Amino acid sequence: MGFSTDEQRYLERLSEIYPTIAAASTEIINLQSILCLPKGTEHFITDVHGEYEAFTHVIKNGSGAVKKKIDDVFGRTLCEKDKNSLATLIYYPRQKIELIRRTEPNMRDWYKVTLYRLIEVCKRASSKYTRSKVRKALPKDYAYIIEELITEKPEILDKEAYYSAIVDTIIDIRRADDFVIAISYLIQEMVVDHIHILGDIYDRGPGPDRIMDRLMTYHSFDVLWGNHDIVWMGACAGSQACIATVLRNSARYGNLDILEDGYGINMIPLATFSTEVYREDPCDLFKVKENNTGHLAGENELNKKMHKAITVIQFKLEGQLIRKHPEFHMEKRLLLDKIDYEKGTILLDGKEYVLLDSNFPTIDPSDPYKLTEQEQEVMDRLQNAFMQCEKLRAHMNLFLSKGNLYSTYNNNLLYHGCIPLDEEGNFKKVEVYGKVYAGKALYDELEKYVRKGFFAVDDEEQEKGRDILWWIWSSPESPLFGKDKMATFERYFLKEPETHVERKNPYYRLLENETVMNRVLEEFGLGTDAHIVNGHVPVLQSSGESPVKCGGKVLIIDGGFSRAYQTKTGIAGYTLIYNSYGMQLVAHKPFTSTEEAIRNETDIHSDKIMVMNAPRRLTVGDTDAGRKIRERIEELKLLLDAYRGGRIVEKTARK
Repeated sequence: MGFSTDEQRYLERLSEIYPTIAAASTEIINLQSILCLPKGTEHFITDVHGEYEAFTHVIKNGSGAVKKKIDDVFGRTLCEKDKNSLATLIYYPRQKIELIRRTEPNMRDWYKVTLYRLIEVCKRASSKYTRSKVRKALPKDYAYIIEELITEKPEILDKEAYYSAIVDTIIDIRRADDFVIAISYLIQEMVVDHIHILGDIYDRGPGPDRIMDRLMTYHSFDVLWGNHDIVWMGACAGSQACIATVLRNSARYGNLDILEDGYGINMIPLATFSTEVYREDPCDLFKVKENNTGHLAGENELNKKMHKAITVIQFKLEGQLIRKHPEFHMEKRLLLDKIDYEKGTILLDGKEYVLLDSNFPTIDPSDPYKLTEQEQEVMDRLQNAFMQCEKLRAHMNLFLSKGNLYSTYNNNLLYHGCIPLDEEGNFKKVEVYGKVYAGKALYDELEKYVRKGFFAVDDEEQEKGRDILWWIWSSPESPLFGKDKMATFERYFLKEPETHVERKNPYYRLLENETVMNRVLEEFGLGTDAHIVNGHVPVLQSSGESPVKCGGKVLIIDGGFSRAYQTKTGIAGYTLIYNSYGMQLVAHKPFTSTEEAIRNETDIHSDKIMVMNAPRRLTVGDTDAGRKIRERIEELKLLLDAYRGGRIVEKTARK
């Protein structure tokens, strides 16, 4: 068999990894066996909006996957109370042990019973993986012991005595607590193979920085950029419009301490400026949106002044960007020059409206988008703080290394917002810096510019990247926004509800149109049997809306993880589980607190909707990883042919 020059070169490189016929043959056998293992569990989460405790609980329990393993192992041999107790221990081992120690009279018996139960759950959870993969996941300090306990040993006649001796020794040397903690974390990791986060980790809730810290240690995940994530990425890259937006959102939800305490960004320049300029202004339109009882009255007054100051600055900076880039086609959002500052009114679409607040001491009516010297100084200092913040840079680097605007994974198309469409359901043509793109090409071009905003060597290209980050956040043509306008100004300053309306892209009206959705899947290289998994717009379950669209082809899994949405949605978010048995959508009830979950052994109550039952149990061979494994098997078979045909010489002599 002859090989091309490129094939010969590749096989020679491959022979450096598999230097003998035996090595290549062994790897083929190993890979072939992996194809037959059950498919790992994927966990889809979206729009967590800083709700750290609820997010952490959901990834600890795998949206019920841990409880399912406990049920699989113990069935009716354990009562529901004991199952709940075991599940809570797996979620929060360190805290649960401390509580148990206060009331348990015989900790030695508790340790023995608990360790046996944990070992059985761990055996079941790890059974779908190769021994090599399990070994890599084992905690370093207890790797050997756990491997002994979860590996079947047919050669040992008295298995009970063997395992009992190991457990007794763990207890005797006072390592039981650490061992329980280690094996609980291992179960969490084994139960969920991979997490997909479909965007919007940031804004509204109080703990996005803690969520990012948690992800930095998570074993396997990817993330789709949401519009709220993109604006934080823009702030880190140095876009002053994005920085102002991040500050305004944080002030609006009473979360400026995320910036101060979480990222160490100094708010004193903005606080000093706003106190001076708005000293006599009550700033009543700028109250914290949610009832934040953690803020004292004086802090709330300062927050309102900072909120108004940064809002005005944001509108100015956005106006500067719109004027700088006519190709953004966002002239309709130039509103400060439509205000009659003497009358306190604004002219919108030929109609005059009275402003609810007309005190704008920093706006020059003859040049309304120009920052004052003080405003510019505040923004320059904030820009420097954002760009020099090491922790923020680390979190944004995680977005860049693990994230994308869209992904295809195991026959699912994932993205946060929408595919921009026209009224007929065709891909909308969108201009990006002088060239027109649509569909997948639009996503690819925008992602290229996002990365340029951080990494481009050419200053002009990097600046374009920074500016496009703001455009992605707010443009009607952006796939992450998907509405005809961002009515921020109107919601603050106008009482008329009709001015607040943000009309969605036709994509949302066409979600039930199978022809259009099939066209979307085809555009991204998938067949009509694939699924679209989507976040961004909360599903109003309380109004009877279903997250399952187009006969199950499209799944909108934003159900209100953020507390700010839960009164509208009626639930506390959806998650999606895709395991070897099929797809299951999980609707969550609100999470109260970690403390209550530990003390009362309560879980997030969840209702489950079966989306797709697999006709047979799915295996690794049915996944993208399986496709790559089969490709490697074929490559290794070619290598074997090359060895046996004398085209490549084995590197070591066979014994």
